[in-house]
Amino acid sequence: MIPHRQAAPGVEPIGPPIIVTGWLGWIRQTFFNTPLNTIITLTCLLFLWRVLPPFYDWAFAAALWEGDAKACRQPGTGACWAFVIEKLRFALFGFYPADLHWRPLAMMLVFIAMIGASGYQRFWRRELFYGWVVALVAMYVLMAGGVFGLARIETRQWGGLPLTMALAIIGLVAAFPIGILLALGRRSRMPVIRMMCVVYIECIRGVPLITILFMSAIMFPLLLPEGVQIDKLLRAQVALILFAAAYIAETVRGGLQAIPRGQFEAAQSLGLGYWRMMAKVILPQALKIVIPPLVNTFIGFFKDTTLVIIIGLFDFLTAIRSALTDPAWLGFHVEAYVFAASVYFLFCFSMSRYSLWLEGHLSPERRR
Repeated sequence: MIPHRQAAPGVEPIGPPIIVTGWLGWIRQTFFNTPLNTIITLTCLLFLWRVLPPFYDWAFAAALWEGDAKACRQPGTGACWAFVIEKLRFALFGFYPADLHWRPLAMMLVFIAMIGASGYQRFWRRELFYGWVVALVAMYVLMAGGVFGLARIETRQWGGLPLTMALAIIGLVAAFPIGILLALGRRSRMPVIRMMCVVYIECIRGVPLITILFMSAIMFPLLLPEGVQIDKLLRAQVALILFAAAYIAETVRGGLQAIPRGQFEAAQSLGLGYWRMMAKVILPQALKIVIPPLVNTFIGFFKDTTLVIIIGLFDFLTAIRSALTDPAWLGFHVEAYVFAASVYFLFCFSMSRYSLWLEGHLSPERRR
């Protein structure tokens, strides 16, 4: 071991150069560490220099936040955010009665509260499951009404952001345990169960989501007995759940295959049965491994909910596109789609950042 060199008496030690430490060192090592990275960095800076100032002028400096369509069409006017503000309630709630918008708003707040509670490990107990059951019932009562003096609202009037959140979040919550069971079934030693899971997963993953939605909206009602009807929203929700479960199953199966055989043998040596072994030993490790691909699946599924327009459901993006058909506000599609993209980015970016936090929170290094 090389002894630490002591500074001479009366002489203060000199630290490393600032170009290799601190934020300057980080910038140098990240963006200018090789000639190719230097060229790429300078090219990106040039692109931002040419794009950001005009975008800032259009989006903020010259933007109009209040007024009508005539004011937005004046020369020199930038983005017409007045259109977004004018159509905000319709974009968020669709054709839901305007005097009852507090109900979908309360439903979204309950959703956000439950998602926030589910994100922390301290709440990962049996009570959380019961809380989700109560919350889902409460959210349905808020949206549909018909009890406790709330006016009945048909599902065809549901729309906007609450519908998108309901389809995506309820779909993922319900599809996650189904996907785990399918992953376990595909690795089962019983040929019948394994073959059934393989056929289901490959059939669902082999067709686009739009096909499954068409089947749920058009073909499935033809198979029902005469006089029996199932709500279109429920059929779409089930179709989304079945679709997401197949992709989640393959992601979880990858995590199961990454677990060393010794973990299975160690759990069996302790006398644990199959289900206790999976719940206590194998699945916690497997799910921790597949957090990034799982979140990627969740993000893709959240964006895929926009396809429900093909069966007549009025999701958030469809509500914004419908707002563009107002003759008084024709021509402001850029602002509408920028607003929609910002909302989708907020949700997707939040999921990606949470996955990074969860990976670090569950890492073995942090537990030491």
